Amino acid sequence: MGAQVLEPAQAAADDVLLSWEGEDVLAVRLPQLSDSLDHILAAMERRHGMPLSELDRKAKQEVVRVLEARGAFSVRHGVETVAGALGVSRFTVYNYLNRETALNREKGAESV
Repeated sequence: MGAQVLEPAQAAADDVLLSWEGEDVLAVRLPQLSDSLDHILAAMERRHGMPLSELDRKAKQEVVRVLEARGAFSVRHGVETVAGALGVSRFTVYNYLNRETALNREKGAESV
């Protein structure tokens, strides 16, 4: 996800210190959420073997579903970032999200 490993002496207040038997052995600097989204998008491109903008509509809808499950849209400008990566408008991303919500509601109603 883009974390950085540091020497314990280089750790800042918000870094995570890892200890072994009471001694700090390394520090981990976690990326900003927006940086994590970029890493997730890059990993998805590698998984699909092509730029996300070249995927068909169904595959793009699946990407949006996975990203929503990972919290990508809670990041500031997340919808805009994803829309740019997919080569679609923000409106299209919102449509994909609304479609997924509607499908989940239907599935929930069927199981009752």
